This record gives sequence, structure tokens and C-alpha cells, in this order.
Amino acid sequence: MKVQPNRLKEVAIHILTGLNATADEAAVTAESLIRAEMRGTDTHGVVFLKLLANRIDAQMVNLPTQLKIIKEDMATGLIDGGNGLGQVAVHRAMTMAIEKAGRYGVGCCLVRNTNNIGFLAFYTMMAAEKGMVGIIMTNGAASVSPWGGAQPLFGTNPMSIAVPGGPAETPVVLDMSSSLVARGKIRRAERMKESIPLGWALDETGNPTTDPAAALKGTLAPIGGPKGSGLAMMVDVLAGMLSGSKYGSEVKTFHQPEGPTGVGVCCMAIDVEKFMPIENFRSLFRSYTETIKGSKKASGVSRIYLPGEIEAEKERSNLKDGIEINPGTAKDLNDLLEKVKSPLRLS
Repeated sequence: MKVQPNRLKEVAIHILTGLNATADEAAVTAESLIRAEMRGTDTHGVVFLKLLANRIDAQMVNLPTQLKIIKEDMATGLIDGGNGLGQVAVHRAMTMAIEKAGRYGVGCCLVRNTNNIGFLAFYTMMAAEKGMVGIIMTNGAASVSPWGGAQPLFGTNPMSIAVPGGPAETPVVLDMSSSLVARGKIRRAERMKESIPLGWALDETGNPTTDPAAALKGTLAPIGGPKGSGLAMMVDVLAGMLSGSKYGSEVKTFHQPEGPTGVGVCCMAIDVEKFMPIENFRSLFRSYTETIKGSKKASGVSRIYLPGEIEAEKERSNLKDGIEINPGTAKDLNDLLEKVKSPLRLS
């Protein structure tokens, strides 16, 4: 079914407040989930709400979210997420990083003791909309083995960088995992009873598999072989170890009630104006992106896309036409609405 973004956001807010989130944190979290759906990243969208409800029932997420600033200096900050909503903790951290970058040119805020934060571009675009470069990285439950290994030790440990001043004044947004694919795509294939391409993952014995269930019990392939493995390790160090959060195999999955996840996050903002006038930068960057898009294409390629361009076009389309929600997800949302005694229903 097609659902208008505002309607889906209203549903998400009703569910979140019914699960004991405050109005403010429900609004921030719902905005993150709906933006993910609009950009075609449904693995980080409203499917999160059923997982969240299950973890709350298991007393493994604390709502309302209680944030605590552990340390703060001129350009740095450290926040304890209180084992609450990851979206709330990281929205606060990126807001703080942006404020600090406005004063000192750069801002870096870390988060410890939080949970799944959703799609990372949500936060880096916050910085880009202020004329800043946004950078974020986070760790996750072990699902990727070191290059040459068969034992998962790293999460998919994604990162995002958003730069202001792209085509039509929209930011160019890189959002990628350090694995060949995000684990959410494996889970989605399992839910949809689909196979996965060979090369995405290894099974428990270290052999390539097309079975998503076997992949979830095994390991995901790092992007670029040893490069992706090295990137996952460094993200773990900056987001997990440096923040005082969990890292390596200590991080728990959000998808099973194994205990608090202990996710760590590193947020950074760079104020372009501290290095050159923002309009000069926008002009240079726009010209650069035009050169990239107008460069010679490989055989069979009709168009060269910039990072995040496909997602931005999908967002514009879904804003106009509505978001496609599959029947299973719609039923889960309606079940949650009934659980929290909301009068709303998707139909």
C-alpha cells in the first residue's frame, strides 16, 4: 500500500509515545525513520518499531531516553546515551558538533551506551544543511570477519559524509557500510524469502553462500577485501573504543534480546566558512560534480550518479506519490498501534 509520509510519521509518533518516549524524542526518531523510508532505505525505516517494542518488553531499552553529557570542552563532547533511543542521542551529538564547529571550525562529539541509530545520512545532512561538512560513523554487532578470517569480529560499521553545495543545492551524501552490503539487506532477503548474490557473505564454515539465513549465522564480506576490513576496525576504534562504549564482539545485536547493545558513535562537523567563503566552496563543488557527471561513461552506462543522488530522487518521488509499505510491515504497525491503544490504523 502507498502511505503519505506525514501519515506514516504520525503513526510512528503514536507508537513511540505509546512506548513511553517523550513527544520530542518521538518526533526526532519518527523523522529519521520516515526519511529512511522516503530515500528507499526501508531496512532502516519503520521496521525498527517492532524491534524496539520487543526490546522494551524485554527491558533492554530505556524510555524515555535519559542523555548525560559526560565531558565537554571547546570543540569536543562525550554523551552517554542511557541505553535509550539511538536516534535521540546522535541527533543531540550532531547538534552539539554543529554548534561547536560554528565557534571553532570543527566539532567532534562521541556517544556511548546507545542503540541502533538508523540511517547515518540523516545526521550528516543536518550539518550539510548548515553549510558544513558532516561526518559520522558507528559500530554494531559483530558480523564481519577480519580479511582472511571466518569469525565475525567487526560490525558492518557504517560511515556517512555529507558535503553542501551539490547539484540543485542538494548535498552530496555518502552513506556506506564497511561490508559489501549492510546486514539489513541480508535480513530483508530472509524476511522476503529471497536468495542473496554470491559474494555477499560466508556461512559458518567460511564458504560463500546465497542463503540469507546461513549468511546471518556466518559473516559478511568486507567491501574491497582488506580495505573494508581495515575500515571496519578503525570505525570500531573511533566510535566504540574511544567513546568508552563496547567494541568488537562485545557489541550486541538490536535484533535479538541478548542484552544492551552498547553501540558507540562518532559525530563530526566542519564549518566550511572557517576555510573559505561558503559560496566559493559551493561554486567549486558544483563545478566538480558537473565534471564527474559529464565524464566519459563506460559501455552500457547511461548516467553517472553522485553519492546519495539515487536516494535523493527517490525521496522526491515518495514525497509526491507516497511510500510503499508491504502488507507484513503494515500489519506489524497496526498491531503496535493496537498495543499502545492508539485509534490510528493503516488501511
